[in-house]
Amino acid sequence: MRTAGRRALVLAGRGRYEDPWHDTAATSHEVATALAEVGVDAEVRGTFAGAFGDLDGFDLVVVNACAARPSLDPATDGDDAAWEDAFAALGAWASSGGRLLALHQAANAFQDRPAWAEVWHGMLGGSWVPGRSMHPERGRALFDVRDPAHPVTRGLAGPDATFTADDERYSYLDVAPEVHVLVTQRHDGVDHPVVWTYDAHGGLTVYDALGHDARAYREPVRRRLLQREALWLLELPSP
Repeated sequence: MRTAGRRALVLAGRGRYEDPWHDTAATSHEVATALAEVGVDAEVRGTFAGAFGDLDGFDLVVVNACAARPSLDPATDGDDAAWEDAFAALGAWASSGGRLLALHQAANAFQDRPAWAEVWHGMLGGSWVPGRSMHPERGRALFDVRDPAHPVTRGLAGPDATFTADDERYSYLDVAPEVHVLVTQRHDGVDHPVVWTYDAHGGLTVYDALGHDARAYREPVRRRLLQREALWLLELPSP
């Protein structure tokens, strides 16, 4: 297992992996700032094909990228061949003990080719399913802490093991049975996983479906949750 440290790479979706609904530059800045508050040195990079070449220099990779655009600009973003090494590097890094924190729309990232979609599901423990996954209108909502004893969620919620946040509530994701669910939300009478851990790929992953925009990351409870996820992945104590 990789030695725990304090250096994180935040991959902000751009070009091939950006969309019109998520300001990944703004949210990645909030993520990096939140990590710095707990002593984690975070570097933010856009999702260029060349951004994945030195992952062994980082103790944590944070994926804040989006689904691939339907029409690509190879001159700017690189063609499929240029991305072969990037996909292979991230997959190899994760499966060899890498610590991965995937945020919000990352459930839909890196799925533009079937081979990678299978690997990504294996790294994340779940994914967005076009035509089935959705979210109700954004607003303040109740979230249930399912494992209040876990280091990520211990002390996060009140005595009733719930907290509120103004954010999107991803629902009907495809979630592997091997994940360990930490937080859920209820929609249409169904409890939907929001935060989970996953270690079946040779590394360790936390997926967190919260974090639609910069405002969401400024909510104290959401910010603490993000920081606790990163510190747990790095095997560092939470404040």
